[in-house]
Amino acid sequence: MTFGIPREAESVETGHGAAVTTMADVRPPAGSGRTAVGHTPAASTGPAPAGGSAPGRHSGEPHRPGTPHAQARIDLAAIRANVGRLCEVAGSAEVMAVVKADGYGHGMVEAARAALAGGATWIGVAGMREALALRAAGVPGRLLAWLLTPGDDWNAAVASGVELSAGADWAVRAAIRAAHAVGRPARLHLEVETGLGRGGACPGDWPGLLDTAARAEAAGSVHVVGVWSHLARADEPGHPGCDRQVAHFRSAVARARRAGLTPEVLHLSNSAATLTLPEARFDLVRPGLAVYGLSPVPDRAGPAELGLQPAMSLTARLASVKRVPAGHGVSYGHRYRTARETTLGLVPLGYADGVPRHASQAGPVLAAGRRHTVAGTVCMDQFVLDLGDVPAAPGDEVVLFGPGDRGEPGAQDWARAAHTISHEIVTRIGARVPRTYTGGTVSGAR
Repeated sequence: MTFGIPREAESVETGHGAAVTTMADVRPPAGSGRTAVGHTPAASTGPAPAGGSAPGRHSGEPHRPGTPHAQARIDLAAIRANVGRLCEVAGSAEVMAVVKADGYGHGMVEAARAALAGGATWIGVAGMREALALRAAGVPGRLLAWLLTPGDDWNAAVASGVELSAGADWAVRAAIRAAHAVGRPARLHLEVETGLGRGGACPGDWPGLLDTAARAEAAGSVHVVGVWSHLARADEPGHPGCDRQVAHFRSAVARARRAGLTPEVLHLSNSAATLTLPEARFDLVRPGLAVYGLSPVPDRAGPAELGLQPAMSLTARLASVKRVPAGHGVSYGHRYRTARETTLGLVPLGYADGVPRHASQAGPVLAAGRRHTVAGTVCMDQFVLDLGDVPAAPGDEVVLFGPGDRGEPGAQDWARAAHTISHEIVTRIGARVPRTYTGGTVSGAR
């Protein structure tokens, strides 16, 4: 299954009891100021031999002081490879890597740098504050912000060379004022409503917006760099609504040209359209989710089938392990009771860290080399696993999600468990969870 993509890749199938390679303790290499992650292989998934601990897990001895109880591990090489893949798919269109929402939870600055290294020529964010933070961090290149309000710092954005979206007259006027204040033209992308029902000028307002922008451009206050819109159902390949939106967009572009505007770039495609809708690629595509290796069409194709590599792994270390009898209630409300004598493991992550409470009784976790499901209710700071008779000890690593190549669940598995989308799973991982980076030079973990 390729969805118009010139290269096929095999999907990775995982299941209960699949072999797993667990990650070793985080130890900075000599002379390094950043966090690195190593790997140690697991020999099997079965119980530990008598007198020893299970292969690939911690033996219960104290960890080095400062070892995090949980972390999100980000593979920057995967981000670079994903962007390279998207550049390949996009053909003649340029690639704007979207790093809004702190890089979909992966780290905005780190993701932007990795994306540029992978071949992206633009960076995209939602808010102006995100754009200004990237500029303050020294991220170069073309940068677009589109979800703007009258109270934003338009002067700072124009002065920093941030390109801005305008979907109404007030936004053009704000850009004009900023241009006069800082002494340089504002660079604008005019947004047209083509059917999403969200931002952008509706058909009746589009001619007026074009007229306002054309007059401002003639006066030297703005430069209309682009025309853009956003698709409502690109994650449903073949849906007729996509064709209607493409047609409306072409009509809006033609109207802009009749108004005397000559935009450099036309852009409509998100991740799903970049991968599955060639006619919507135009001059520039704006992938977000796919940059981080997650499928925007999970019901049709997984990351591997699309040539993508998930970049984030979320891990934790057991805080407590104890034997309990049959019929023992677990967590708030006792929504789960043990069926027999068993081992409970306490995972020190909860909904305050981004673990969805809606995944209570359903969230999949890899622990002691086997798949387990959250037992009972996810709490603010912790949740419980029923480990059965599998050997386990405090400090053992558990994996909530990752690329899946070691048998662990993926972010999409958590999305299904919580009845949501993988975008939400990765972006909701909170600031209490430190990020560590592999696969390239970064400014440091946070």
